[in-house]
Amino acid sequence: MAANTRREFLKQAAIGAAALAAYPPPSVLGSNDRVRVGMIGVGDRGEDLLKQVLQVPNAQLVAIADVYTRRREAAKQMAPGIQTMDDHRRLLDMKDIDGVIVASPLHIHARHFVDTIKAGKHLYCEKTMTWSIPEAEECLATAKKSDRVVQIGLQRESSGSLADTRKWIKDGLAGRITQVESWMSRNTAHGKGQWVRPVPSDCTAQNVDWKAFLDGRPDHGFDPYKFINWRLFWEFSGGNITENMVHQIAWIQTALDLPEPSAACMSGGIFSEKDGREVPDTIVVTLEFPEDVVVTWQSTFNNSHYGLGERLLGSDGTIEHVSGATDMVTGRSPETIRYCPEKVNRPEGIVLTGASKNQNHMANWIDCICCRQTPNASVDIGYRSAIAAHMANIAYREKRRVTLAEAKAAVPQS
Repeated sequence: MAANTRREFLKQAAIGAAALAAYPPPSVLGSNDRVRVGMIGVGDRGEDLLKQVLQVPNAQLVAIADVYTRRREAAKQMAPGIQTMDDHRRLLDMKDIDGVIVASPLHIHARHFVDTIKAGKHLYCEKTMTWSIPEAEECLATAKKSDRVVQIGLQRESSGSLADTRKWIKDGLAGRITQVESWMSRNTAHGKGQWVRPVPSDCTAQNVDWKAFLDGRPDHGFDPYKFINWRLFWEFSGGNITENMVHQIAWIQTALDLPEPSAACMSGGIFSEKDGREVPDTIVVTLEFPEDVVVTWQSTFNNSHYGLGERLLGSDGTIEHVSGATDMVTGRSPETIRYCPEKVNRPEGIVLTGASKNQNHMANWIDCICCRQTPNASVDIGYRSAIAAHMANIAYREKRRVTLAEAKAAVPQS
């Protein structure tokens, strides 16, 4: 799709949306029925999701599709008795599948998203929802014209920390919030860049459907390194922004009921490991939102001490969520969510610690299929967070501040 113009892409989106009426809706499940699930894409992340769905009592994994023989064999070992296939369309043709988990590489999300909805299946789509803004528009429109339950793999939308934060904000404890600081830091051993994985000896043109993986992108010949390490390349990935920032931005957008950003800036570069990657490993993002809110996000792959977190800075108090920061004395990495009052405006305020429990994100999707409810990470937050992520990357690649209108008019770059 990278070669398509925006006009061509939206034309195809309109055609796809119009075609939805030709697909029958799935049967309505009762709360005691088992949801039969298929999966598209069973790489590293897909295997994690496979394990998760196997643990949901009222779900049954029946089939998976992947373009790589190794992954199909590995899935059969993890879930004996399932059907495996190399073409996702064969899986979607199965009449007895109720819902589909999409865990394919980012650049194929939109293809699998739309195909799944058009096949009449409920959908769990890994984050980020799409590779580009035009794809996000297409997927949102497709989902809105259907009655399918769509959950995006933004697991923090099911977190207790988000529930506590929303309650404190609703109760007015934070006052007027104008700025949010957020960060995420990781590290690897010298010479071992983040995300770089070895290429298995059986990763060959005979064992991989390279054409299906490319999904219409230019074919320069089978490249096993790019196939395994697709996260490193703009053609298939949005880098750290779409792998990690999107989780935190979605959390912040939901906490504050924020729409898409009105403008974005991003600076940084490839500073940690000069290993041939195209996407940056050191990043500073500034997102401007309507109603006078600024959100910053900083990230490095060169130091992991401070883990990840968010600070919501309000006139009446601060809400701080920290996950993964290493205590220098104990070496432990706790997750904490707490509220600290600003004494100048809340002199009687006290420090509060969150107590809400996390929900099982996968089980939430399955339950919502049974009860036809809206899941925790709906297509709406999937769309808004995707737009924020793509705006940041566009600003970085164009080396300038980008408005929402400019980002939506931009032609996707690979």
